[in-house]
Amino acid sequence: MSLMVKTQNLRKSFRRADGSTVEAVKGVDLEIETGEIFSLLGPNGAGKTTTISMISGLLEPSGGDAWIGGHSISKDPIAAKKLMGFIPQEIALYPELSARQNLSFFGKMYGMGGKDLKSRVDEVLEFIDLVDRQNDRIDTFSGGMKRRVNIGVGLLHRPQLVYMDEPTVGIDPQSRRRILDTVKQLRDEYKITILYTTHLMEEAQELSDRVAIIDHGSVIANGTQDELTQHVGEEDRLEIVLGSQVVGDELLRRIESQIPGITKALYAPAEQISEDSDKIKPAVLTAFARNGQTALPPLINLLDGAGLEIQAVEIREPDLEAVFLALTGRALRD
Repeated sequence: MSLMVKTQNLRKSFRRADGSTVEAVKGVDLEIETGEIFSLLGPNGAGKTTTISMISGLLEPSGGDAWIGGHSISKDPIAAKKLMGFIPQEIALYPELSARQNLSFFGKMYGMGGKDLKSRVDEVLEFIDLVDRQNDRIDTFSGGMKRRVNIGVGLLHRPQLVYMDEPTVGIDPQSRRRILDTVKQLRDEYKITILYTTHLMEEAQELSDRVAIIDHGSVIANGTQDELTQHVGEEDRLEIVLGSQVVGDELLRRIESQIPGITKALYAPAEQISEDSDKIKPAVLTAFARNGQTALPPLINLLDGAGLEIQAVEIREPDLEAVFLALTGRALRD
């Protein structure tokens, strides 16, 4: 299969205010095949956004290069960018204009016009299922409908590669389901290559043909989900939802050293899900074990002896989230 995206030794350094230099991306090599959904995952500050900004031509690399459809982003940026569509996390629409007016405006920004633009806007409105609301102002739309128009804008110029930056943030479950189905439809029916980022591991697991995990500026794993789960072998993942008590490093070391079969223990404190939500994601202790059923009873006893409140327990088989935790030591949301 041909490659849609290739990066070779892609690097980016930034100069701090004190004159020192920080290397944000350290020689990233990626290959994304034509017609696949490729997810790039990483904790906050891992270098993911910087890497994608270089691939899309928004940042000039300090070293290395990226190619889109065979066109160098540094030597032939116009040809490379013509093949790309960008669907940002934030809604990038004019609220006082209608859906059709927004699409027409952005189509003209792409250099389209006349009958071709009108025909393409009609096609996109049909694809995002908003023909019946095409003449309504964007500020009357729900969050999910605005997201669909955002997707439509990124598809207007018939790109071969679409970058989607967390396209389901802040929308209701029904709209999220619709967008995920749209992503798969773009791949399956239109053979469009998708570069996808998300903070929801279940999305990456459902959508991705292949996944790369980036941390501290380097790609630390790359492959299909089956290939990546080999990183954690046959280990089970024990997830213990805790109360308000904080788990320290000393207790984590005791878990790893005193309970047979447990190879690693991690702790994620409780946190607010988002700035505009009152919901709290509970604290979770995660332990990797060769036999979860055997390791669970002594783990519960140890936590109970330490005075921790146990609210829920789950044993999970190896999956993409287990790989991410094992390799980075953090959950995707961190």
